[in-house]
Amino acid sequence: MSAAEPFKVPLALQAPSERVGPGWIAAVVIVHIGINVGFFAPIQVLLGLHAEQLDASQKNAILSLVTGVGAAVSLVANPLFGALSDRSTSKFGRRIPWVFFGTICGALALLLMSTAQTVSMLVIGWALMQAAGNAALAAIFAAIPDKVPVEQRGMVGGLVALGQTCGSLIGAVIGMVAASNLVFGYAIVATAVAICSIPFVLMRQDVALPKGTLEPIKPLEFAKSFWINPVKHADFGWAWLTRFLLYLGCQLCLVYLLFFLQDEIGHPDPAQGVLVLTAIYAFCVIFSSVISGKLSDKDGKRKKYVIISSVIVAAAAGVLAVSSTFTFAVIAAVLLGIGFGAYLAVDFALLTQVLPNADSRGKDLGMINIANSLPQVAAPLIAWLAVTWFGGYSTLFLCSVVVSLFGAVLVRQIKSVP
Repeated sequence: MSAAEPFKVPLALQAPSERVGPGWIAAVVIVHIGINVGFFAPIQVLLGLHAEQLDASQKNAILSLVTGVGAAVSLVANPLFGALSDRSTSKFGRRIPWVFFGTICGALALLLMSTAQTVSMLVIGWALMQAAGNAALAAIFAAIPDKVPVEQRGMVGGLVALGQTCGSLIGAVIGMVAASNLVFGYAIVATAVAICSIPFVLMRQDVALPKGTLEPIKPLEFAKSFWINPVKHADFGWAWLTRFLLYLGCQLCLVYLLFFLQDEIGHPDPAQGVLVLTAIYAFCVIFSSVISGKLSDKDGKRKKYVIISSVIVAAAAGVLAVSSTFTFAVIAAVLLGIGFGAYLAVDFALLTQVLPNADSRGKDLGMINIANSLPQVAAPLIAWLAVTWFGGYSTLFLCSVVVSLFGAVLVRQIKSVP
């Protein structure tokens, strides 16, 4: 190449301009369904039942420990594997190998969990599942800004939210069906995680990164790259913080749902109750996310939808705080589904518009995904303190109201996205 010849940006690093087809979108959604079955079936039901089986008198503490350690692992795994996928030069593309091996290893981790007879083994198994699942999740998330143009991201974000919600719903179904046989439940979840990556892998539509495009990894510089200056990239910083607050608000409503139905409401079949509430929530998320994503694509506005959805999530938590009946829990599920569904679709599109660099989409989205995972560390601790020491479930849900409203206020600080 002559000195006068301009550097040609590789296709893998160019901003996408061609709209993606329904087949590719469906494959991405299916991957999300599988990964989220792997996450939510244990979080919603299986881990709680497993904790109760290990020591019923300490079930809250065990569940908080297991989910907290798993979430701590995801804080590291998601941006790390996202950064490694950014640099992958496999002939299959940057993202496909991580999606494939992440889902396979996640399935094996779930099978290991099914054999856990001690708290330590359950912690280890869940930590491995979080590491593998987040490797796949970081890669499949990064595939979206790799392939999807900005004007289509709200719609795709809504469908991805649908995949996440379907995974949550299927996880609740598995939890109810397998409530009396945890080994069977973990095996079903492992199978779902493994097979749902197959369509995306077989489509082979990932764009390969030519060898030598990026400089070789230098450990110190690689470690420093995970720091994204929130002053220099202020919109990215505000987007991260508002996402953290909304996910924390939602997680505070969900983390002890099984025990809330069991101990506070006195539901005769808590696992079935979780399924009913999750089904209602899922329907509302699907409806809200698809509609909101399309509307935000049409008018180009993102922030107003995020603000409205944050207020609706706060309202859902407020309903749970004032009344401990199953009827009010159903009302809260409707509100939470509408609010969080709109948020998932629109906020993802917003986030992809404030990423600092095209050559580090996986790492940057991995850093954003810390805002998804960190609440899974904080929420169990806050929930345990609130329920055990500071007034019970009403205190827990009031905490959700406060952080959700705070997120609604701070999203106004984002300047580059309308």
